Amino acid sequence: MARSGSADVLVVGAGPVGLMLAAELRRAGASCRIVDRLPARLPYAKAVGVQPRTLELFDRMGLVRDVLDAAVPMRGQLTYENGVALGRIDLVLPPEVPYGFAALPQYETERVLEEHLGRYGTGIERSTELLAFAQDPAGVTSRLTTASGAEEEVRSRYLVGCDGAHSLVRKALGLAFEGGAFPEEYMLADVEVGWGLEPGYGVRSMHRAEDGTVDDLLVCIPLPGKGRYRMSMLVPPELSAARGSGPSAGDGVAHGLEGGTAPALCDIQKVLDRLSPEPVTASALRWSSVFRISHRLVDRYGEGRVFVAGDAAHIHPPTGAQGMNTGVQDACNLAWKLALALGDAAHPRLLPSYDAERRPVGEEVVGRTVRHAAEGVQADRSDPETLMLRQAQLLVAYRESPLVTPIPAGDGAPLRPGDRAPDCGGLTGDIAAHPVRLFDLLRGREHVLLVYGDHPAGDTVADLAAAARESSGGRMVTYGVLPPDAAAPDRTGAPRHSDSRGEFARQYGPGEGAAFAVRPDGYLTACLQPPTVGALKEALGKVFAP
Repeated sequence: MARSGSADVLVVGAGPVGLMLAAELRRAGASCRIVDRLPARLPYAKAVGVQPRTLELFDRMGLVRDVLDAAVPMRGQLTYENGVALGRIDLVLPPEVPYGFAALPQYETERVLEEHLGRYGTGIERSTELLAFAQDPAGVTSRLTTASGAEEEVRSRYLVGCDGAHSLVRKALGLAFEGGAFPEEYMLADVEVGWGLEPGYGVRSMHRAEDGTVDDLLVCIPLPGKGRYRMSMLVPPELSAARGSGPSAGDGVAHGLEGGTAPALCDIQKVLDRLSPEPVTASALRWSSVFRISHRLVDRYGEGRVFVAGDAAHIHPPTGAQGMNTGVQDACNLAWKLALALGDAAHPRLLPSYDAERRPVGEEVVGRTVRHAAEGVQADRSDPETLMLRQAQLLVAYRESPLVTPIPAGDGAPLRPGDRAPDCGGLTGDIAAHPVRLFDLLRGREHVLLVYGDHPAGDTVADLAAAARESSGGRMVTYGVLPPDAAAPDRTGAPRHSDSRGEFARQYGPGEGAAFAVRPDGYLTACLQPPTVGALKEALGKVFAP
C-alpha cells in the first residue's frame, strides 16, 4: 500500500457541500484533499434552488457573480388544483436583502465551486473512494482506493464526510440516522416545454380526489434555458422501482435517485396531459429518474476528529430547496472553526459548537420540510413575511450557541449575538467616490469588528481595534462606522465609513455607540453596547484560544 503525504483535512465527497468546505478551508489557508468516488461530475439537475442566504455566503467568498451569471431568477410559484388556478406566491424579500431566489442545476453549482477551488491550487481527486479510517488523539488515518486501483494511506488532522445519504463516514462512526420514509415514489425529468406561463415561476399542479387527498401531482422548477424545467411527478405503477434494488439496499435509507427503468418522454407527457395548466408538449429530455424521499437526522454531527455535513447528516423532502443550501451552510460553519483549530487558535469549545449550532438547524429543516411535503407550504401558519425569510434561510440564528453571551430579553435591540449580520448600503468613505455596501467590506475577510460612533460611554475605536487584534491573534479586522451627521471620517485606529443613509443604524440599532463582531460565516459573535475592551475580550475569549 502506498503512503501519501499528509493534509490538514481530508474531505470525502465533491458535491456542493464538500466543495464549499474545501474552498473555505483553502481560503483560510488550510491544506486539504478532496476525493470523490465518481469519475466525473453528474449531469443531473438534482438540487436546483439557491437560496438568498447561500448567495450571501458566495458573496463573502468572492464567487457570487459567477453563480448569478449562470442562474435564472426564481420569482415565485403558480398553483393549480383540478385545473383551476388557486393563485400565486411571489418570492418577495425586504429591500435590504441583497439577493433574491435563484435556480441553477446542481452540476453548475458544482462547476462554479470547483473552478473557485482550483484558484487555490486544489483539484478533486476523482475515482477515489474512502475504504476505511481510524482516528487517534493526533489525527485520522484513512485508506483510499485511487483511480488506478491502488490503495493509498492518507494521514490528516481531521476528516469530514460530505458523502451523501449513504455516507460511509457516518456509518463507520456509528452515528444513528433515525427518521422515516415517504411511501410515494416520484419521477424526475429535465425537459423543455413551450407553454405561455410567466417565466421565472415554478408550477405546482395537483388533482385532489373526492376524499380530499392529493392523488396526482406535478411540480416544475425553472432552469436556465428557454422553456426548460426540472419536473417531478408521482410514479405510475409500471415504473415503480423494485424494493431493495435502489440505493436504499443495505442501509435502510430510501432516499435519492433509484436504479431501474428511467421514465421516457412519453411518461412525462402523460402527466402533462393530465395536469399541465395549458396544453403543452414536452421535448429535449436531458435526463430522468425515479427517486424516493425519506427524512432522517444524525444523533450528532461528528465525533473526535471526524465530522459529517450535508446529506450525510440530514436528509429530507426537497420542498423549498432546503437540502443543498442547508448543507452548504454546514460546510461554511465548520470550515472556519477547523481553520482556527488547525492554527491552534481555537477555544476548546469551538469545534464542539459545530454540532451545537448546526444540529438544531437540521432538526428544524427536517421537521418543516416534512410538514410542507404533507400539507403544502401554503398550510404554514407563519405570517407571509416570516415564511419567506425562513424559506430564504435568513432566519437561521445561533442565539443558544456556547460561543455567545446572550443579551437579556427586553432590551429592544434588533440584533443579538448569534444572529445573521445583515447587509446595508450607503457607507461612504474618504477615498472611494461612491457608497459601498457593508458586504463589500466583509468580502474576503475572516473575522471583522464593526464599531459604530465615537463612544462617549465606551472605549475608543483605536482601543477596541487593538483589543480585537490581540484577542484574535491578529485575525480580526476593524472598521469604524459613523452616524450620518458626524464629522468627516478619519482613520484613527481603523478605516471608517459614514452611515450616509442611516441604513446601518436601522439594521443594527446601535444607539449612540456599539460594536459588532462578525464571524467568517456572517453571524454575530458579539453585540456590545456600550463597547468596552473588557466586554470585547470576554466575547472573543469564547472563540479564540487564550
